[in-house]
Amino acid sequence: QVQLVESGGGLVQPGGSLRLSCAASGSILRINTMGWYRQAPGKERELVASISSGGSTNYADSVKGRFTISRDNTKNTAYLQMNSLKAEDTATYYCNADLEYYRGSVYRRNRELWGQGTLVTVSS
Repeated sequence: QVQLVESGGGLVQPGGSLRLSCAASGSILRINTMGWYRQAPGKERELVASISSGGSTNYADSVKGRFTISRDNTKNTAYLQMNSLKAEDTATYYCNADLEYYRGSVYRRNRELWGQGTLVTVSS
């Protein structure tokens, strides 16, 4: 069974920084695009940043220049470095991945695997 596990959330003051991690585990063959999404109370889930297997990145306009997405393919892990945090960044952050794996001897692909989420609260 494959899964994504996020960590690194917490309470931080405005202007502060946090680093989120997303670790994939299981009989993974390949991880394609990985992304971070967030959902604030009463709002829809939105894309924050994504990174391809080759390292190409994409960011929401609201986080450009403040957040950096990266990945370590040797550890099947993606990161989201969040700097200059604002109150409006408060949300539950979810990791998403398109990955290929084996279930037993059967090849499978899950294009929309989600983690359980980690809460980020920006408040003084």
